[in-house]
Amino acid sequence: MEIRMGSADDIVAVLGMFDSAIEWLVSQGRTGQWGHEPFSASAKRIEQVTGWAKEGGMRIALVDGQPAGCLVVGAANPYVTPAAEPELYVQVLVIYQRFAGHRIGQALLERAMEEATAKGVGRVRVDCYAGDDGRLVKYYESTGFTRTETFTVGDWPGQILERRLGA
Repeated sequence: MEIRMGSADDIVAVLGMFDSAIEWLVSQGRTGQWGHEPFSASAKRIEQVTGWAKEGGMRIALVDGQPAGCLVVGAANPYVTPAAEPELYVQVLVIYQRFAGHRIGQALLERAMEEATAKGVGRVRVDCYAGDDGRLVKYYESTGFTRTETFTVGDWPGQILERRLGA
C-alpha cells in the first residue's frame, strides 16, 4: 500500500468511496451517519470534496495503484470545541468498501500520527458519528483513540476522540 498527497484528480475517486460507504450503510439499515443519497449526486458534497482537495489536507491510500481510501487532515471541524493545545485533526476518513478488511483506515490513521509527530504536535483528534450501535466509535478506539467528549449537530450524535503521540 502507498499513501500519497491527494489532488483535484482524486475528487471522483473520493466521491466513489463515499458512495460505496453509503451504499453499504444503507444495506445495513444504517442511514443516520451520512443518509442514503450518494455524495456524487449532491452539489454540496462535491463542493466539500473539491475543497478538501484544494486545501492540501487530502491523503489517498493506493492498493495496486488504485485509490482505496482517503484521509483529510487539517483544522477541527467548526462544530467541535477548539483545542487547548496544538493538534492535528482528522476531518475525514473513508474507504472504498471493496477494500474493507485490508486495514486501509488504520494505515491512514497511522499516517496522521506520523504527520503529527513531524509537526511536533502532541495529539490527533477525530470526530465521528456516535449513533446506531456505536460501531464507528469502537473502530476508532480499536486503533488507539480514546473518547473525550460528545456533541450533537441537529439530531446527529457525535463523539470526539483523541490519540496522544507515543500512546
